[in-house]
Amino acid sequence: MPARSHVRPDHVDFVQTARRVLEENGFDPDFDDAVQAQVASLRGAALPDGKARDLRGLLWSSIDNAESRDLDQVEVAEEQPDGAIKILIGVADVDVLVPKGCPADTRAQRNSTSVYTGVAVFPMLPERLSTDLTSLNDGADRLAVVVENVVTPSGDIERFDVYRAVVRNKAKLAYDEVGAWLENTKAGTVQPPASVAETPGLAAQIKLQREASQRLKAERERNGALELETIEATPVAKDGRVVDLKLTHKTVARDLIEDFMIATNVAIAKWLEAKGRSGIRRVVREPERWARIVDVARQYGATLPSAPDSLALARFLAARRAADPERFPDLSLSIVKLMGPGEYALDLPGQDPGGHFGLAAHDYSHATAPNRRYADLVTQRLVKAALAGAAAPYTDAELGELARHCTEREDAARKVERTMRKVAAALMLADQIGTTFDAIVTGESAKGTYVRLFHPPAEARVVRGEQGMDVGDRVHVRLIGTDANKGWIDMERA
Repeated sequence: MPARSHVRPDHVDFVQTARRVLEENGFDPDFDDAVQAQVASLRGAALPDGKARDLRGLLWSSIDNAESRDLDQVEVAEEQPDGAIKILIGVADVDVLVPKGCPADTRAQRNSTSVYTGVAVFPMLPERLSTDLTSLNDGADRLAVVVENVVTPSGDIERFDVYRAVVRNKAKLAYDEVGAWLENTKAGTVQPPASVAETPGLAAQIKLQREASQRLKAERERNGALELETIEATPVAKDGRVVDLKLTHKTVARDLIEDFMIATNVAIAKWLEAKGRSGIRRVVREPERWARIVDVARQYGATLPSAPDSLALARFLAARRAADPERFPDLSLSIVKLMGPGEYALDLPGQDPGGHFGLAAHDYSHATAPNRRYADLVTQRLVKAALAGAAAPYTDAELGELARHCTEREDAARKVERTMRKVAAALMLADQIGTTFDAIVTGESAKGTYVRLFHPPAEARVVRGEQGMDVGDRVHVRLIGTDANKGWIDMERA
């Protein structure tokens, strides 16, 4: 294939490019007059209705990206006399201000997800809702759906419950500073960051949450959950121009929130099933390219079964992480690509739409981000209807169609975000034509062969000499062209 023409990036506006790519993929970047009017009519956050438990006295906190303002989740843990730990996860009650069928809901359903391009965020809901009235902001009283899990010392979930409550976030914390503190406390006594230290009792509370999360993770790993680590590159821009690619690595704090999120999503799926209610489940099926995963493992001297086996794969990954932690994200990326994407599926009582292969979880929903994902908002309405003893707000046919639509929109959002990472990388690589890079193959199909460079972590297409490449192969490639407007980075095999 001939290289595409080299386009100089002198006049590329990253934000405007993001809007164009968003629209090309079927998203509406703006809110129409009806949505604006609905939001303008809101006088404030929803007030307690007397039916929700008052849990504002608990030491709730949130951990998210430092720049995040759409806070969907708060956490608190309570030690039990028998050594178990009760985890309470408060999920923002978005439905109370965004009822089914209102203008904001109609628009949210259409896009189905917030889209994060690194420089500009295109939210599913207007910011007055998602970052204010339905966000679990620091010091604000908010309605929430609380999911309670009791975790035994062995990591089992002894019991779970779901109910409505009023909560108050006592501290908005950030992944990086909490993660660094928790990592350092392993080696000795380290002072917590100011955001933790200024709230009495919060340091001990976060440590208790960490203990609970470690129990949960250990139990998942015993069941065959995959511990993967992929590097995310986020564009950093100044005045609409890309100046850097920021790498996001996993931290102890990110693991903590992920562990709680997984436990919450499993509990919601099981709770709806126990109530005889239909829902939307998140499914990751057995990898279609398991044979290639076996081949990748063989390159490292490991043998995997001929049939998909999450526990065997988990043990192989754990061994590789210990043997070569620096290169483990590259192996993780190969496995993620070979496993394939997840999907939403209709979950009928007594029927099995499939489990989550990567998490080794049989029952799994998406319920913890209703400000950002429409499937979570739909699930929240299903839960609230069951709590009230009311009829389900959606028919099974509607849930099936919503599952299909949310899957399609999520795939489109990933494409937008991937394209914008390529735009950013093309801007940065424009002056390096002819340079050779080390890379790993991340995709191979009739549509083309793709690689991810190790430094910088940019995705590119191999347009010359790609024959014989397959996912997981490590290769040397040479840059032969870029087009920042389209996010094209063209390579040849070196």
